[in-house]
Amino acid sequence: MADFMAPLMFGALVVFLLLGYPVAFALAANGLLFGWVGIELGYFTVDLLGALPQRIFGIMQNETLLAIPFFTFMGLIMERSGMAEELLNTVGQLFGPVRGGLAYAVVFVGALLAATTGVVAATVIAMGLISLPIMLRWGYDTRVATGVIAASGTLAQIIPPSLVLIVLADQLGRSVGDMYTAALVPGLTLVGAYALAVAAISLFRPQWTPALPLSARQLRGFDLVQRSVSSLIAPLALIFLVLGTIFLGIATPTEGGAMGAVGALAIAGLNRKLTLSVLKQAMDATAKLSSFVMFILVGSTVFTLVFRGVNGDLWVEHWLTSLPGGVLGFLIAVNLLVFVLAFFLDFFELAFILVPLLAPVAEKLGIDLVWFGVLLAVNMQTSFMHPPFGFALFYLRGVAPKDDYVDSITGKNIRGVTTTQIYWGAMPFIAIQLLMVVLIIAYPDIVQIEKHDIMEDVPLQLDLPAM
Repeated sequence: MADFMAPLMFGALVVFLLLGYPVAFALAANGLLFGWVGIELGYFTVDLLGALPQRIFGIMQNETLLAIPFFTFMGLIMERSGMAEELLNTVGQLFGPVRGGLAYAVVFVGALLAATTGVVAATVIAMGLISLPIMLRWGYDTRVATGVIAASGTLAQIIPPSLVLIVLADQLGRSVGDMYTAALVPGLTLVGAYALAVAAISLFRPQWTPALPLSARQLRGFDLVQRSVSSLIAPLALIFLVLGTIFLGIATPTEGGAMGAVGALAIAGLNRKLTLSVLKQAMDATAKLSSFVMFILVGSTVFTLVFRGVNGDLWVEHWLTSLPGGVLGFLIAVNLLVFVLAFFLDFFELAFILVPLLAPVAEKLGIDLVWFGVLLAVNMQTSFMHPPFGFALFYLRGVAPKDDYVDSITGKNIRGVTTTQIYWGAMPFIAIQLLMVVLIIAYPDIVQIEKHDIMEDVPLQLDLPAM
């Protein structure tokens, strides 16, 4: 029975999740259930569970996790400050004369919003409300329009100050600043890849990405340049306030998040958008997300403690290290596992359930955990794009018009956006995200870490970062 306790416990968790129970409570209940079974069967004593209060207090005292409510609050305030609308309108005018210009504008603004908000929901909703009607108005293919908006929104999960990177840094026991530095090049590479995808579509299917007609270009010449510069001042200032101070070593990520929250409030105030209603909505959403994260973290702590009590960590380690192909086999298996589970779990759940089990094995194999964390973060991006449960697709579905309507500017009849079109639009960008995973494995220097050694035992001369 002892040999089967760990797989039974993991299997029971999968059953709980498939039955639709909330993840936090499924984790905690599963841990307590098998904790009782383990005590009754004599695998460990009740003293093991006595460590739970200390672990939970340790979670509550973790200053790194304070960055989550700060960055969430900052993103929600920025969404309502008018900055996203101003950016999209101005940059859309700037790129408008170019075929595919509106799509380029969405990618560029998505990257800027990712660097100022770190929240997928805020970015996707803002761009869906503002850019999607304009793109449909001027004849963009619905699949292209929805795909580029959803994909650009997920950049918030890999470009600092990403919440994913904060959670992964905590679970891996590494510095958030190191994770931010390591993720910067892969994040910017994804931005370039999305832009190249738009260029390819514009080249081979020009009718899908028409240029903005002359009648729609409200700003031209010097007025357009002046407006573009002024619209970039606020986001660039906020990026420096948050990321600049972190990268220069002036502030910790938590302190940077606090300054970002204050900066977002100042920008909203200057734009005369800082009302009591906006504050209430932002604080309410921040409290809900932060509570959601903490409950999952507490539940995962209960599960992990008992899972290790029944030698689950040794079972996972044996299973993963016995895979053919050595380190390369481990990386392929882990990424396939994360990709499949992303169909059903969001990134918080993946980070709190899988990462504590995978990290010790990766470290034993000599893989740098910062590099490993960035690799997982890029893969976890797909959890937002997977049909049918991708959250970015849900957010976009919530703001995209479902029924046909008459455009107020052109008087044209615009067809509603179907869920199937949103799903098909996501497919090319999921492929790009997976290609980025392959590139990071094949060319590990894409991820900037302080040091790495060539691992001689990796097949195909694969250079992987090591401790």
